[in-house]
Amino acid sequence: MFKKYFLIFICLTFFSCKKNTYEYITKDETFRDSTQTGFFTELSHGFTYYEIENRKSDNVLVFIHGYSVPSYIWDKTYNAAKEKGFKAIRIDLYGRGYSENPMVEYSDSLFANQVIELLDELEIKNASFIGLSNGGRVITKVADIKPNIVNKLVYVSSSSFREHVEIKDKSVSELEISNFIENNYPTISKSQLSDFKNPENYPKWDDKYETLLKYKGFARALISTRKNHVNLDFELKEISDSNMKVYTIWGDSDSVVVYNKIKGKLNKLIPNRFEYIVPNSGHLPHIENSKNFEEYLFNVVLN
Repeated sequence: MFKKYFLIFICLTFFSCKKNTYEYITKDETFRDSTQTGFFTELSHGFTYYEIENRKSDNVLVFIHGYSVPSYIWDKTYNAAKEKGFKAIRIDLYGRGYSENPMVEYSDSLFANQVIELLDELEIKNASFIGLSNGGRVITKVADIKPNIVNKLVYVSSSSFREHVEIKDKSVSELEISNFIENNYPTISKSQLSDFKNPENYPKWDDKYETLLKYKGFARALISTRKNHVNLDFELKEISDSNMKVYTIWGDSDSVVVYNKIKGKLNKLIPNRFEYIVPNSGHLPHIENSKNFEEYLFNVVLN
């Protein structure tokens, strides 16, 4: 009998501990004080984490990350921009990385205004924007809301050109959050490896992602972002008609945002763009083939 209850106790303890490994850290003042890199500033919807290099440079490049991996995803290119003398800025969007996870709808406009507010605070009047995957949606809205701030738009493996059916009810319930954590968190870190053509070359990539699962509100932010996706055809057409300089960069083996599936729409919306396909790379060409990616970005796009 004792053995039976002991086994039940062990099982309950195991599952309880396993559950408590997710979303137990609040991004409060203590959390911000313990963060040893970058800067925080309080914007309209909460504290925002950002990094900036070469403050005195007039050549500004703003890095916007994708759907779930925060600004560390730009490490290689950000450091390269720093070495080349750019005023390099990268930001954790709301609900990601070190930035606050507010109880709001996570829309493209929310993120775009977060970026614009930060640049206003830094007294930056003009910049080039590079958006990765879902970050392409954000830079599209930046150009829509405040076009005069944009020098060039660089879309990397961007999801801006996908078709979306708008969801009427964008609210996120506690049940949805609970189910998302239970069904996705145990495998979501490993799934990030599918972003690479050769995932075996990045054995610790998923370990870094595991830290994100400890932050309260992460699941809600991801769900809300998905629910707030809408077509950006009008905004993209306006960008094209404005003759704003637009560049699209894709990995030749991207299996996340497959180029051939959006090529027709892309050609229709932004026919006057400049395009480059990065060889031997998947969804993250700036990491997997940084040599070719950086040669094009710094020698062609930003030259």
